[in-house]
Amino acid sequence: MADILFVHNNFPGQFGFVAQAMRDRGHRCVAIASQTGRELPGIGLLRWRSSRGTTQGIFPAATRAEADIIRGRAAVECARVLAGKGFRPKLVVGHPGWGETLFLKEVFPEAKVLLYAEYFYRSRGGDVNFDAEFDEMDFDKSVLVNAKNATLGLAYLGADRIVAPTEFQKSTLPPALWPSTTVIHEGVDLAAVRRDQKASFPLPDGRRLDATTPVVTFVNRRFEPLRGFHIMLRALPRLLETVPEAEILMIGADERGGYGKPPPDGHTWKSALLPEVEGRLDMRRVHFTGRVSPADLHAAMSISAAHVYYTYPFVMSWSLLEAMATECLIVGSDTGPVREAIAHGENGLLLDFFDVEALADTLISACREPARYAALRQAARRTVEERFDRDRLCRPRWLALIDEMLV
Repeated sequence: MADILFVHNNFPGQFGFVAQAMRDRGHRCVAIASQTGRELPGIGLLRWRSSRGTTQGIFPAATRAEADIIRGRAAVECARVLAGKGFRPKLVVGHPGWGETLFLKEVFPEAKVLLYAEYFYRSRGGDVNFDAEFDEMDFDKSVLVNAKNATLGLAYLGADRIVAPTEFQKSTLPPALWPSTTVIHEGVDLAAVRRDQKASFPLPDGRRLDATTPVVTFVNRRFEPLRGFHIMLRALPRLLETVPEAEILMIGADERGGYGKPPPDGHTWKSALLPEVEGRLDMRRVHFTGRVSPADLHAAMSISAAHVYYTYPFVMSWSLLEAMATECLIVGSDTGPVREAIAHGENGLLLDFFDVEALADTLISACREPARYAALRQAARRTVEERFDRDRLCRPRWLALIDEMLV
């Protein structure tokens, strides 16, 4: 049995099911994370700390690289502690997105390194320079975007193998890295995530929504334009006016942060964008739920007449696959990450990201004619069964790659 080190700023992150499987096989597994890392039974966890931040007045394009190097230097101290206790990993499985994997070979020179490729930044063809309403690109900004890759590129060049969860995410990597990159998604636990015909969703006023009401669902970790929040809001007035019985579940956090451009100072994206349409909305039927438990999320998806999933060309969210697994009618943006899971008219519907009227029309139809889309719902579940089943497909592929590297 081997020592295996997992490194993720927010462990377990994407690695939880892999780490648990290797633990169950008898390997000694330990993780390094930031202070946000969470423990898993039987897997040791060391959390790094740093006494400094980025240098005030540093050249802007160097800010990200310096921050990653600071985090990498802090994380490597945890590795030195492990080495002092006799821990000698044969394999390091890491997420390089925050810099923690940069210097581990200085402590464990014999270890093989398997890195996760979530996103390699670019100024064209990705999330940046996609939505002109919120993203005015100039040359200096394009330099800043590319500079984010400085430490990512360094980390990937030192990796023996790379795993990307989707072909789209692999395509963001430099072509020189493609031969060493394998596409394996984390997948969905299909035993836990499935449509519940008896599901209902609790509202703050004490009511419970169920499938007898046309419910439209929308999920963001944090509401933001990168995930189509502005397009969804602008489609709601006509939907609610045309389908007076419709209810809208807006599931996610009303807070600053997220993956894309930050909101104006003093605002969240909800407070910045909602006033544009608020006077035309019946807010008694638009429910901002905040974050919800996995059970309530799956209940919401189970009663959904249509699930809206929009994204810039960026990382595909887990929520899309979970919505497919619960047989939602997916109304998605016709962007690269969504096209990887959804084929228009076969297992869902794809619309131009910026066409608000097309979204409103489609949601009205979904609420008015649910039987019309039954085949698409069933096909969505089959897609996840055939391509993203964690137990049958994704975990075995991950473990096969790890076994190959442990030889």
